[in-house]
Amino acid sequence: MSSLRRRTLWLVMVLLLLGTLLIAFLNYRDSSHEVEEVYDAHLAQNARLLQGVMRMSPASAERDGLYRAFNQALSSAEPRRVGHPYESKLAFQVWSKDGRSLVQSPSAPPFDHAPVRIGFHNILIEGRNWRGFTLPDDDQGLLIWVGERDDVRQDLVQRIVRHTLWPNLVGIPILATLVWLAIGWGLRPLQNMARLIRSRHAESLAPLQIMPLPKELEPMQAAINRLLAQIEQMLQRERRFIGDAAHEMRTPLAVLRLHAQNALEANSDEQRAEALGFLTVGVDRLTRVVNQLLTMARMEPALAHEDWQPLDLERLVREHLAELTPLLLDKGVELALEVAQGDYRLDSNAAAIGIALQNLVTNATTFSPPGGEVKVSLLGEGAEVLLRVEDQGPGIGEAELERLFERFYSQGNPQGAGLGLAIVQMIATRLGGGIALYNREGGGLCAELKLPRRAPT
Repeated sequence: MSSLRRRTLWLVMVLLLLGTLLIAFLNYRDSSHEVEEVYDAHLAQNARLLQGVMRMSPASAERDGLYRAFNQALSSAEPRRVGHPYESKLAFQVWSKDGRSLVQSPSAPPFDHAPVRIGFHNILIEGRNWRGFTLPDDDQGLLIWVGERDDVRQDLVQRIVRHTLWPNLVGIPILATLVWLAIGWGLRPLQNMARLIRSRHAESLAPLQIMPLPKELEPMQAAINRLLAQIEQMLQRERRFIGDAAHEMRTPLAVLRLHAQNALEANSDEQRAEALGFLTVGVDRLTRVVNQLLTMARMEPALAHEDWQPLDLERLVREHLAELTPLLLDKGVELALEVAQGDYRLDSNAAAIGIALQNLVTNATTFSPPGGEVKVSLLGEGAEVLLRVEDQGPGIGEAELERLFERFYSQGNPQGAGLGLAIVQMIATRLGGGIALYNREGGGLCAELKLPRRAPT
């Protein structure tokens, strides 16, 4: 069912109908019980009253006259004139000690003999169920029976249930209409929100500001605003990536075109070989730029998801340095690892730390002279862990240290893309830590990456 309004209405109506049926059933059961109790009380009361009347004339002659008067009065009962339709359905009968019928109402069932059971009982006479009450009078030698037909009681119960149920059945359509209108009024803020979203421009990512807004819709508006903010961030990353790529590739592509043109116009094999050599170097540099740009494009959304997990930083560093060792040996640079005693377990992003370590070690290798050393150190300091990478290069001026984190700024490395340290700074910030650069006293540069042991809230 696509309509929330119809779905709610059907649910309310079904529950209301089930509730009405349950109430009708309970009314029927309770009414039956109460009517039975009231009718039983009336039977017993009528039997007592009849017993009192029968005791008024102890003389036999007077009793016979009383019996005849009873029979005559009962036989002349006319409900259409003065009386009640149920009068003919209520019955009583009185027997003497020897079983002779003394008095009986015209509606009394034809007994074969006086009832044997004393008190309340049910009997079946000529296909009709009767509820009776038998009262013996030992002093007068009488047996009094008062009863009524069971269908009279059931008719009364059904009337009570019908009178209770009919207003509900008639009122359900009216109530359904009122509930439909009430649901529409209650959903009006949601319809207003949907109308506002439909009317917005396709390129508009401004947060929704609907006032006043019911409390039930505040989480929805907050979720939509978070989604809009995430889309805006994603578009900013894409625009930044496109802008960075266009900015950095424009000059290398122009240079590659010149080298290719020089190779085509070369007058000798030496000139052609030189131009092709420059072309190869340019292609390698452009490849590094593209790889770094792709790394940044992948890392930003990955870090935004904050894929934190428990990890052992010492083990992670050893694994990555083992992979980087052949590269350092190929350039004639030695690699050293120094781990201070301590606990290096933390909650962080293993892939991001690996990329940051690779960029730091690669930069240190680039600026270290042949035969030099790149030293990686681990130090645990309370709630943080320090990862240091030191080289034996020439260092850098103090005024240039901060600029090293700028995108596409490369100092002392004409083949560099200028993105390595920018990537490390982005990773450090997203992981809740920081990155610092400073010159060593004995020469060289030291990069210090701080990582928190627990994920930032």
